[in-house]
Amino acid sequence: MTVMDSGTDTETRDTREPRESGGTRTARTRRGAGEAAGPRPEGQDRYTIGEVAAITGLSAHTLRWYERIGLMPHVDRTHTGQRRFTNPDLDWLDLVGKLRLTGMSVAGMVRYAELVREGAETFGQRRALLETTREDVLRRIDELHDTLAVLNRKIDIYSQPARPHTTAKV
Repeated sequence: MTVMDSGTDTETRDTREPRESGGTRTARTRRGAGEAAGPRPEGQDRYTIGEVAAITGLSAHTLRWYERIGLMPHVDRTHTGQRRFTNPDLDWLDLVGKLRLTGMSVAGMVRYAELVREGAETFGQRRALLETTREDVLRRIDELHDTLAVLNRKIDIYSQPARPHTTAKV
């Protein structure tokens, strides 16, 4: 029996490798790195690589690469070798997409995936990795707030009527 770590609760599921879920199993969309994604079909739990690419906005090449480097472990295959992704696989990809948005390195994400596969005894290490990532995100948010304040000041300046005989400032 394996454990699926949903981030808040632990539940049991089939005897495949452990997975971590980034969300629920309902129909939804996900945007990845500026690409549009499609909705997840209701009631479906087997997807081809092309369908996963359409749902996630990731390319088939990226999905194969994720599998090759250990970021997307144990994708089931048909008797002819065609990949068959499941809803838990899509949940995992959703989490990976969120980790990418945090700025976590690929090596960091692979390490996180390795820790998930190692099981519950790595909860502390996973938590530490996520806490470090959260600190980085909070720092970036502060930087973006400062940047936004500068932009707002500049927009306010340029919204004023032009004044003759003034020198241009940056």
